[in-house]
Amino acid sequence: MDEPPALTWRGSYALLPLEASNGSSLNGDKIILPQSALEQLLSASASQAVMQDKYTTASSHLPNPLTFRLVNPTCNKSVYAGIREFSAPEGTVILSPYLLSALGLATDDEKATTTSANSTVSQIRLEVHTETLPKGTYARLRPLEAGYNPDDWRPLLERQLQRDFTSLTKNAKILVHGVRGEVFQLLVDKLSPEGQGVCVVDTDLEVDIEALDEEQARETLRQFINTNRHENQDGSSKGGPIDIWKPVLGKIAVGSYIDYSLPSWDRNQSVQLTLSNMSDPEALELFVTPKSNLQRALPRKTEYVFSTLGSFESSTTKTIIISPTDAEMKKAESIQISVHAYSDFTATKAADAIQYTLRAQVLVESDKTIAKDQAGNLKEQQENEALCSNCQQLVPKQSLVLHENFCRRNNIVCPKCKLVFKKDSAEFAAHWHCEQDEAYGNTPYSKQKHDEIFHSSWLCSSCAFETNSLPDLAKHRSTVCPGKLILCQFCHLEVPQEGDPFNPSPEVKLSGLTAHELADGARTTECHLCDKIIKLKDMQTHLKHHELDKVGKEKPPVCRNENCGRTRFGVGSRGQVRHSPGADGQQGADIGLCSLCFGPLYVSMHDPNGKALRRRIERRYLTQLMSGCRKSRCSNEWCKTGRSTLGLETKGSSVQSALPLVKPLVETWQNLDSPMHFCVDELSQTGRKLAGQIASKGVWDIEWCIAAAEAENSNANNMRDWLQAWAPRRV
Repeated sequence: MDEPPALTWRGSYALLPLEASNGSSLNGDKIILPQSALEQLLSASASQAVMQDKYTTASSHLPNPLTFRLVNPTCNKSVYAGIREFSAPEGTVILSPYLLSALGLATDDEKATTTSANSTVSQIRLEVHTETLPKGTYARLRPLEAGYNPDDWRPLLERQLQRDFTSLTKNAKILVHGVRGEVFQLLVDKLSPEGQGVCVVDTDLEVDIEALDEEQARETLRQFINTNRHENQDGSSKGGPIDIWKPVLGKIAVGSYIDYSLPSWDRNQSVQLTLSNMSDPEALELFVTPKSNLQRALPRKTEYVFSTLGSFESSTTKTIIISPTDAEMKKAESIQISVHAYSDFTATKAADAIQYTLRAQVLVESDKTIAKDQAGNLKEQQENEALCSNCQQLVPKQSLVLHENFCRRNNIVCPKCKLVFKKDSAEFAAHWHCEQDEAYGNTPYSKQKHDEIFHSSWLCSSCAFETNSLPDLAKHRSTVCPGKLILCQFCHLEVPQEGDPFNPSPEVKLSGLTAHELADGARTTECHLCDKIIKLKDMQTHLKHHELDKVGKEKPPVCRNENCGRTRFGVGSRGQVRHSPGADGQQGADIGLCSLCFGPLYVSMHDPNGKALRRRIERRYLTQLMSGCRKSRCSNEWCKTGRSTLGLETKGSSVQSALPLVKPLVETWQNLDSPMHFCVDELSQTGRKLAGQIASKGVWDIEWCIAAAEAENSNANNMRDWLQAWAPRRV
């Protein structure tokens, strides 16, 4: 079919601000034109079709994709764009921020606007005309700032180009928005084919990222080196992977985080994370998040799954125990651990770095047994001890009176928490109890920390959720918050899960997918098994139907010849298995042979009782034993050539010695359960051997393995793929 002619159309439109687009969000290189522009395009297309004497509808000649060249006459700048829709007010055009920047239309142009009845129309007019762009094959982009990590924005760039861009314009600046609010600026430096613009739709575009200059490259390298230093400039340790075999010593500056990860452990046992040997136990907290497809963010005080928050008792250790049955541990790739040092606003001078020891351990049954033994020993000790009525401590019975007298003279007990303090001590003076809950502590810092965590206003940075409890905010941000990062199973990028946290859609609840995955999974693809067009989000269900279809399949009838790697009636690459001969009848079907094995036995004569066929079978066996098939790789034990290949002794070299050997085989020629032993071609013989090897694994029956060998021409890897797709497994 001939290519449609290049569409020629142009128009002049006043620029309308993006706010007037009735809620439509414009990203990438998209524009919105009025309805009259579409009518003019269709008319121009129809006129060109008539000029070429082609009888066709006008709309069929509109290029796909439809690309335009925009020109700003005031500064003579131009850029290429794609169409979003035809819904702008008449005589106006709406541009995306990318196009506004490329045309030099900054926000200071707002002074050149006039107010109409419905919207604010700019006095600047833009020239818009159609232009067909070549398919792009190469693009070179340059970062405009140093320190960009390609791992952060390269997949985002790919997704943004696929979703928002129809074209690329040379020397234009692309803004790549990160999932955490970052913005990466890239300059389009070179395009291929050579020109001012290329089309990026339905093409394989190779993208190279190069530094803007040598100075920028050196600065980027310097920043990477500084990031990877063993210790940060504030004196904090670096963090990184840990294991369950040895503790990690570290120190952390006040107000900062140190991130660790536990990549491997016994997934069937509980994991205990312990923070000990802390130089300031009140300041340090432990935040933990199992990393999975649904949890991608590093643990922070506003977003975590497990933490040590909530315990304000003075303790030298802080512990988190994670059970393997926790829902968040399902499909966890690793355990992300963050140590955080809270700032002390009551301090008069800067605090030194806080030292600590972090240990990850697996709790096994022996640990539980030891704990039970210790509990038993404690019970035995309690039988020889008595409880002090003042401090509630266990003391030996023989010294109980002396202890109580001393305790009442020197100690005082808090009536609420029963903690014991020395009379007139600074600790007792600073001891506090929260009026709103059961928390307590012994320092002004712990009181301030408690009030900040549990009795301060916290607002989610991604939605309108507000609470007075930091753990509630963390639970929100790690569960239903639209800004929670996930690894999308369809686009394979770390993106916000989106959705309405206060009124989630029924489809989100029923499908188990996030709002982003529901939208992204609406794209279609072709099923690799049946070639049907299926939505990505429905593909798993569709493949389960294929699995159910395999359960009731009958085994394919295989050729009776034990050296043959074919079925009796044939198979297809898509799993089609024939269980009976076709309408024309297949030769050899009556005696259980495939058409290729029966071919040498076939003659066109009337043989209702099969006597002639019996003689031909006998003659073929005799020929094999006495003369051989002369095929170099034959491994048939009932063939002279095959026995020589296998290193076996020759038997039946004469008619007299061969007839007694052949007679039992000929007698069973009508018994379909009795094997035959004819020589076959090398491909079929190899297929039979491979089928036997695969069947010996006990996953698939030999009949299906033979069918796979026939369908895939005895290619072992393709045979396994065929079996995975079409063959039922052994029960």
